[in-house]
Amino acid sequence: MNLESARALMHEWTGSAALRTHMECVALCMGAYARALDPAQVERWSVCGLLHDFDYEKHPDPAAHPSVGVAHLRALGLDEETLRAILAHAPRTGVPRESSMAKALFAVDELAGFIVACAKVRPAGIADLSPPSVRKKLKDRSFAAAVSREDIAIGIAELGVDETAHIQACIDAIRSDSVRLGL
Repeated sequence: MNLESARALMHEWTGSAALRTHMECVALCMGAYARALDPAQVERWSVCGLLHDFDYEKHPDPAAHPSVGVAHLRALGLDEETLRAILAHAPRTGVPRESSMAKALFAVDELAGFIVACAKVRPAGIADLSPPSVRKKLKDRSFAAAVSREDIAIGIAELGVDETAHIQACIDAIRSDSVRLGL
């Protein structure tokens, strides 16, 4: 599956502009990590990020998401590593995060959403957002309260990266397409 067909599928299943933006941001972060960890697989990692939550709007029940979406993607022929990464991004599935792709998806998912929240409250949006600003907001539990700080910390630890470098990599990835995303 390429990015064009993945984006078409995402649009078919997801009407929420905010959820689409989230998936686009995760795809950008996944592409950035693929360039560093698995350069030949940038599109596949980006597809993983783009589709990780595509079934959430239709199947928000934790018993269904992301399993329903993964079953659909499996029927479409998506590779098993990508399917396992999507399953593993939701700890309740019990699927371990073993591959670099799975670890990266978990590490960027909540953080990408948090970065978007930070950008939305800044006059310049993401243009001047920095890791210290993100870390400061992470300490404020009332800001973007639905974002799991624990998952962000676990993701960084599992990926084995420096927190500041990870935050910067995700900011840079999202910033690279900020005009299209309205950030």
